Amino acid sequence: MTAEPQCAVRTEHDLLGDRDVPADVYYGVHTARALENFPISGVPISRRSDLVVALASVKQAAAEANQQLGQLDTAIAEAIVAACIEVRGGALHDQFVVDEIQGGAGTSTNMNANEVIANRALEILGHQRGDYHVIHPLEHVNCGQSTNDVYPTAVKVAVGIAAGSLEQALRGLAEHCRTKSGEFADLMKLGRTQLQDAVPMTLGQEFGAFAITIGEDADRLNEAMILVAEINLGGTAIGTGLNAHPAYAALVCDRLRHITGLPLTTAGDLVEATSDVGAFVQLSGVTKRTAVKLSKICNDLRLLSSGPRAGFNEINLPPVQAGSSIMPGKVNPVIPEVVNQVAFEVIGNDLTITMAAEAGQLQLNAFEPIIARALLSSLNHLTAAVTVLGERCMRGITANAERMHNAVLESASIATVLSPLLGYEAATALVTEAIATGTSIPDLVRKTGLIDDAVLTRILSPENLCRPNGPKVND
Repeated sequence: MTAEPQCAVRTEHDLLGDRDVPADVYYGVHTARALENFPISGVPISRRSDLVVALASVKQAAAEANQQLGQLDTAIAEAIVAACIEVRGGALHDQFVVDEIQGGAGTSTNMNANEVIANRALEILGHQRGDYHVIHPLEHVNCGQSTNDVYPTAVKVAVGIAAGSLEQALRGLAEHCRTKSGEFADLMKLGRTQLQDAVPMTLGQEFGAFAITIGEDADRLNEAMILVAEINLGGTAIGTGLNAHPAYAALVCDRLRHITGLPLTTAGDLVEATSDVGAFVQLSGVTKRTAVKLSKICNDLRLLSSGPRAGFNEINLPPVQAGSSIMPGKVNPVIPEVVNQVAFEVIGNDLTITMAAEAGQLQLNAFEPIIARALLSSLNHLTAAVTVLGERCMRGITANAERMHNAVLESASIATVLSPLLGYEAATALVTEAIATGTSIPDLVRKTGLIDDAVLTRILSPENLCRPNGPKVND
């Protein structure tokens, strides 16, 4: 029997002793142990490219600040910066291999970043991977830092970018709704409360309300991002700044602000900022609010398009795929349905974030990895869902004007408009007779002669029924 070929390895050392790692990888001993310890989700942090880019941005800012303060040799700092720029550009993401769910408050993620960047920096200077006497993952790449300020800062950078993308997607969806509001401005339909016929409105008003509520959520998201922009970088282990240069915190924040383009500020009290994850809780709450309201809008779209024969059938959603493997011609509201499901996920993620925030103890919250996973999932998935809703559904919606108009004229709720002229009791009697006989309210009024026909026609005109301040029966 032929022996299997042995893969080349290099030996690295940590506090637990020597450990072989594959010679061709950029990560090192700390990452290798984390791979063994946390086979949890099967999702490596490389799948969170926004977080990997954020980590590289933090490490670049730290190297630039430490070089300027004389804490790092210029050649070493420049090699680290060059490696970080490559990672920010998309290189070596496959080397960020630790599971996104991990113990240690994000230490494994920080170690993974330190090792990948150190080994790439070594190559840039012409050395072999693992030659840590030249550039060390902890002494140089992690200079003046701790996981406890690096990881939360990187998460805030990643979350800030992701939240910005969601805000823009929401504003795009609101614009689609405004366009539909204008398109449907003159199409009268029944409003509904508690799924029962209510007073008339226009389809344009309905979609205009969608636009406003989505725009409000974009505004609330923008407000929540202000707290996320406050970072604790420079606080090191617990916020006291131990082992960092006195001028480091301000300088590294300035460099990171320049690198990311985000309006980052250093927290006023780094001890408080190191232990507090309230910004994540608030942003998650706003994201949940957005998801809940979007899900409600999607419920409305599904109801309004239901049928087409036995439902509301007031609007038509664009057909995007066959709806059934057994019923020919069936088309389902699959785009609103997928948005509903993303909303359910966001709501569940918010509970996870709430529990993780509550579980923090003393000077550090050890559960930020699950906060990062949940919040980034919520933001990224909701951004994709909002984009799909706008492009694959909202922009292609059409209206069934005649069906909506006939429903208004045939509805007993039209008696509400006549109540100021006839009185509540008389209007109620009209409704009772209309339901019993199947006769429309306008036809009953004409038959009884209760209101002059010209007056009735004016009262029941769309411009009178649907104007913002209500019908004017005495105009």
